[in-house]
Amino acid sequence: MADLQQLKTKYAPVLALFPHFAPQGAQLQDASLDGDKLLLKGSVPSTVIANRVWDVIKQVDPAFSDLHHEIATTGGAEQPYTIAAGDNLSKVSQYFYGSASHYEKIAQANNISDPNKIHAGQQINIPVLS
Repeated sequence: MADLQQLKTKYAPVLALFPHFAPQGAQLQDASLDGDKLLLKGSVPSTVIANRVWDVIKQVDPAFSDLHHEIATTGGAEQPYTIAAGDNLSKVSQYFYGSASHYEKIAQANNISDPNKIHAGQQINIPVLS
């Protein structure tokens, strides 16, 4: 029989994404054993966040043979976001994609001509990376 705590430790970076994205509506409903696999049941609000979850799963274990996942996407492809005080597009890119280097794609998707000129309260959409 598989060890639940061992599997949770292995997939800790994946489990950590749900509280990370809770402000956007991500929810983890279950993390338990399903036979010899870790069962993750949850929901994420967009394809952007679903892709981030998948990226982290594949970083932990590209085969993920000891993981059974049921993660639903409850919203659209893009992820809405409101710029907070102290944000810059690199920071937003790091938050959603795990890399600061995609800030230009966020700027382009939102018709922001100067990525350094954003302000708190500004509504933007985080695009799905292609």
